[in-house]
Amino acid sequence: MRTVFQDFRFSLRQLIKAPGFTLTAVLSLMLGIGATTAVFSVIYAVLMNPFPYAAPDRMVHMRLKDSSGQERGFGLTAGQWQIIRKSPVVEDAFISDDWNLTVTGHDIPEDLNGVYVTSNTFNYMGVPPLLGRGLMPSDAVDGQDPQPVAVLGYKFWQRHFSSDPTVLGRTIQLVRKNYTIVGVAAPRFTWDDGDVYLPLKINQDPSRGYYVGLRLKPGVTHAQASSALTPLIRQFAKETPSHFPPHWAQFYVIGLNEDFVKQLGGTLYLLFSAVALLLAIGCGNVSILLLARGTARQHEFAVRAAIGASRRRIVRQLLTESLLLSLTGTGLGVLLAWKLLALIVSMLPPYSFPHEAAIQINLPVLLFSVGVALLTGILFGLWPALQFSHPEVSQVMQSSTRRIAGGVRGRLTNNMLIGGQIALTLLMLAGAGAAMEGFLQLLHTPLGYDPHNVMSVGIPVHDGTYKTWPERAAYFELLRSKAATVPGVKMAAISSNATPPSNGANTSMEILGQAPSDNQQIRLNFVSPGYFPILHIPLEHGRVWTEAESHNSAHVAVINETLARRYFPGGDALGHSLRVPELAMRSAPPYALAGPGADGWMQIVGVIADKRNDGLRKPILPEVFVPFTTMMGMYTQILIRSDVPPLSLLHAVAAEVNSVDPDQQVTSQVNDLEHWISNEPEWQQEHLVAWLFGAFAVLALVLAAVGLYSVVSYTVEQRTNEFGIRMALGAQRGHVLRIVFRSMLPSVGGGMLAGIVLVLVLNRVLAQWASGSSRDPRVLPGVIALLLVASAIACALPARRASEMDPMTALRCD
Repeated sequence: MRTVFQDFRFSLRQLIKAPGFTLTAVLSLMLGIGATTAVFSVIYAVLMNPFPYAAPDRMVHMRLKDSSGQERGFGLTAGQWQIIRKSPVVEDAFISDDWNLTVTGHDIPEDLNGVYVTSNTFNYMGVPPLLGRGLMPSDAVDGQDPQPVAVLGYKFWQRHFSSDPTVLGRTIQLVRKNYTIVGVAAPRFTWDDGDVYLPLKINQDPSRGYYVGLRLKPGVTHAQASSALTPLIRQFAKETPSHFPPHWAQFYVIGLNEDFVKQLGGTLYLLFSAVALLLAIGCGNVSILLLARGTARQHEFAVRAAIGASRRRIVRQLLTESLLLSLTGTGLGVLLAWKLLALIVSMLPPYSFPHEAAIQINLPVLLFSVGVALLTGILFGLWPALQFSHPEVSQVMQSSTRRIAGGVRGRLTNNMLIGGQIALTLLMLAGAGAAMEGFLQLLHTPLGYDPHNVMSVGIPVHDGTYKTWPERAAYFELLRSKAATVPGVKMAAISSNATPPSNGANTSMEILGQAPSDNQQIRLNFVSPGYFPILHIPLEHGRVWTEAESHNSAHVAVINETLARRYFPGGDALGHSLRVPELAMRSAPPYALAGPGADGWMQIVGVIADKRNDGLRKPILPEVFVPFTTMMGMYTQILIRSDVPPLSLLHAVAAEVNSVDPDQQVTSQVNDLEHWISNEPEWQQEHLVAWLFGAFAVLALVLAAVGLYSVVSYTVEQRTNEFGIRMALGAQRGHVLRIVFRSMLPSVGGGMLAGIVLVLVLNRVLAQWASGSSRDPRVLPGVIALLLVASAIACALPARRASEMDPMTALRCD
């Protein structure tokens, strides 16, 4: 133990005596370990430990798949929930249903997300509340009205009650009804992003379909559960066809986190690979520095060996130095990760990861960091330690200490390390270039509409209000006309489900005179006639229906060019008719109100130019627009175009909406349409990859340049005597510069070639998460040129110093 402490003290003194070496090595490790720790923190939280619930690995979602392979959702009634709960493969099940509610106390109602759950939900989840209690079976007895109690969501408690611990027992008014607060949910209990959790009334109403979550019994696989539950689901589909998509082909269950893994997992692993490469480059840097530093200490090692120090003792001393460097770099890297983590989280797509995930620097992440520190310390320290732990004492003692250790072998090691750094850096730069190219292409994607100065204001309808079709149609139209009167508003239109760039409901259609086909899939949109001029969507042929036709739910439709070209010869669709059979099935009063004859034949009266309707990357789908009165749910949106930034008018619009109904709120999350674009999953993902991959690639370039500079500097230092002799014999500055550059040519050139091979081989892997191509003639030559410039600068600085030295001074250095 005493010798270990001696090694530590001696290593500390040695590092303090060489501040330039120590600072460069620590910073190299800090950047690599900090970036690796930050990305691993996200991976651990999102992919390894996302949920705080009891046995989350056995919790599943139920899904359907149609004949085209698309996933479809469905709902079960309360009675069906009670049946499926008794299945032999199910341990327990619960119901969840969210609804927009209001809380009073402001000049306009405050929108909040109310989540109604069955009284077993808190026991099912197994997460103790922060304060008070969760919901209990006595709060909601089947067939009876639930008790007026509420459990507050943690963030809502912080925001609305300023984290007041005395909140229990108080009353909160939701849509004019008083509820007693009985608990505050734990910080990580965020199911459905609820602001308040309320007991759900259980009855046998067949018109209500709910989400049902299952926990499988231990040992039951997803395949076994899917097979066992399929007959039960088919029976439910016959009982309540309006809750199921028509013509579905397959039922199956998926894990609670599978959707998030599919959406974000690949991106996170790609970023982790990038930071692992960055860490490898940083470790290579430190190895280069240790080799160069070991060269200068050959005389010291020879003296120690001569007076009896064993090889094992010298290796332990050198490993102590490398571990001290790595632990110091790790400590600073964790601090860097803490800052970097906040940046990464802010760039994650908002709904691409479970909101229950605690993305932070926690104990498992710290253990990972320490493990990385120990591993990297051993890896980058072991090779130099072995190189210098067995010096040729007689040769070193009789010769200059400026001789490069190991001769040719030492130079070969340096060249290999530099070549590896260059190759990995080129790979990272090419990947970053491809990601940035793909993101720039995304930014310039033609939209087919004008999102500037337009916002979408969500209007949720409260349960039990405007229950008939005439009432709801008049109400929605009155809300639109009131919003249009706000000073600064140019136009207002209703867009129940048509706000681009991802809009419309997937459904099938039939064309009069053509045989029905399952392949005739469309996006169905419910809008008012002002929708098209607000978004500046050109009308190519025909007309748009009138306000009177909209009010009367006329059987008319406008289609896009894609649909016209696909299903009508020459695109001549005007005057033809189509129908949507699912509209009759979707009618479920009072929650979904269909207009008279909604499933009848609709005449095509207009064709609009194509616009984005399935995201920014996917091909434009056939879409149909019908009057919003054709089908009205418990929610709609009002599109508003203004002369000023539209969000500045939001409060005035909300006040006008509230003037129609004092309990009516607008949704809490209102954005302009440019933000709708930036919230698209592909935009968010490519933005994340482009910026973080780009930042890590720049750091890799800096580290590689520093490593190359270090090798060239130490090479120049070792060859000072040689350069002095050459210059004394008449060599010019250019000759010395050529010698220095030529000495680095094999490592830089070899690294470039290896990097190009890596780029070509791994291009397909990168293409899974970035739409650009690293083989692009603008990307690969560009990053090669950038790396050549950086390498030339790194070599030029010490080469210039060598060419300017005084020959007599250089000769006296020995």
